[in-house]
Amino acid sequence: MLFDTDSPRALLSSRLDTLYVTDSRSRLLRSNEWDSRPAPRFHLMRTPAGPLFRCRADMPDCMVARLGELCRNEAPGEAPSERPGREAVYLDLLGHKAPVTQIWTGPVYRADAVPPPPRSPVAIHEGNAELLRPLFPDWLPDVPHRRPFLAVVEGDRAVAICASVRISDAVHCAGVETHPDHRRDGHAATVVAGWAQAVRALGAVPFYSTAWTNIASRAVAARLGLPLVATDFHVG
Repeated sequence: MLFDTDSPRALLSSRLDTLYVTDSRSRLLRSNEWDSRPAPRFHLMRTPAGPLFRCRADMPDCMVARLGELCRNEAPGEAPSERPGREAVYLDLLGHKAPVTQIWTGPVYRADAVPPPPRSPVAIHEGNAELLRPLFPDWLPDVPHRRPFLAVVEGDRAVAICASVRISDAVHCAGVETHPDHRRDGHAATVVAGWAQAVRALGAVPFYSTAWTNIASRAVAARLGLPLVATDFHVG
């Protein structure tokens, strides 16, 4: 099934909702992953079409309302800056409830216009998952749950991998890793391009996101010409 991607705000809202399992009020319960990790207290995604935000289910309604007021006053822009303009206010407000333990900021890229990779990555499944064991043993439990799962393979082992780590019918979000001994060889760009094509074949939109501090990951996005479509800011 192909989904309407003509409404940027609706698509990005789907991307935000794909990241988490939510309750009937769209409050965050946990990460949308097979191994269910804790959700942040607050997630703001700034987009050219305006800000979108979600709060964890255990947060007081009065705080959610105040955060909403602040978020709605975030200025939209074609390329949002690295940090929200009201970051200090968000952190101060959240800090009154409980100490802030984690802050994440990073760019969000749309990956559906990536050209075919120069070589075809290998689709990883239960039948060939042993390709991961030499360099990526921690990913072995993920194989049944994170599809598409692609790898650049050299010899009898995967050297770079990309898999769908948050999944909905409309959106897939990438998880990427390249072994340190095989970086700067173009493998990450190859495997991300192969993964993006596999996601599009399912009728979903692939998104690639990272941290602002991850220079290597941002370089992959630049190499593939991925357009910046939003920025993430979430607080634990």
